[in-house]
Amino acid sequence: MSIDTSSYYPEVPSPDGRDGAYSLNNRKGGLFGDQHDPAPEPQPESKPEKTPDNSPNTHSSKDKDDDKSLGEKITDGVSNLLSWVLVPLLMPVYGLMLAFGLSILDVAPMGMRIAFTLIVAGICVFVPMVLILLLKKIGMIEDVGLNGRQERLVPYIITIVCFGVTAWFMAAKGAPLWLSLFFAGGALATVICTVVNFWWKISAHAAGIAGVVALLIRIEKDGSAEPELFFWLILTLLLTGLLGSARVWLGRHTVWQVLAGYTVGFCSVFFLTMIR
Repeated sequence: MSIDTSSYYPEVPSPDGRDGAYSLNNRKGGLFGDQHDPAPEPQPESKPEKTPDNSPNTHSSKDKDDDKSLGEKITDGVSNLLSWVLVPLLMPVYGLMLAFGLSILDVAPMGMRIAFTLIVAGICVFVPMVLILLLKKIGMIEDVGLNGRQERLVPYIITIVCFGVTAWFMAAKGAPLWLSLFFAGGALATVICTVVNFWWKISAHAAGIAGVVALLIRIEKDGSAEPELFFWLILTLLLTGLLGSARVWLGRHTVWQVLAGYTVGFCSVFFLTMIR
């Protein structure tokens, strides 16, 4: 579970198909990464054509959106919605809510559930968001969506600290060990993503939601799960697949980067929460 709130807009290639990042509109790359096509020969510079109002003839994002079919626009909208609703920062909150409702913790009074959920949201969501906005204000990052791989180091470190503090807080308040280790697993997954990020853009979205899947499996193995857990596990698995597909559709990641994120997030949470 880490920050990867990309700007969530599909990257549409230029008319000659030489744009950089892969998207489903750009067939020069591939779902599994670049195919290392030979570099194009440099083209002579040409002056931009003038429109009747004497302004340069540029293609705005609005013009590009108008060229899309209805099906592409719907897919873009659904992919953007999934990317925001299932943003990695929210995974600790979703995980805690599922733990309260589907495990032995369902005996906790509602007031306690709300208080703990708000505290976790404050540490894992509010604090990182405020600090990221401050980083942008002082010029350390250009995009709060952290779409650039080089901009993620400091925000990832902030996330690691916040997840670690949450794990300590839950343990100090007497939470079951597996629940505290769920947040520790999120910190571990972010550490791995941070290291990998120096060379490769691994999907933090995939890592975050895979950690929630691991938590649900851990609750089921505990033997005290509620009957509704199976439904939520199937729903989470479905959302996991849809989210990974959305990230590929939007051109933010390749299939391999999404699969790597799944592996990191699931293994980090699953193996830590199995400690007794």
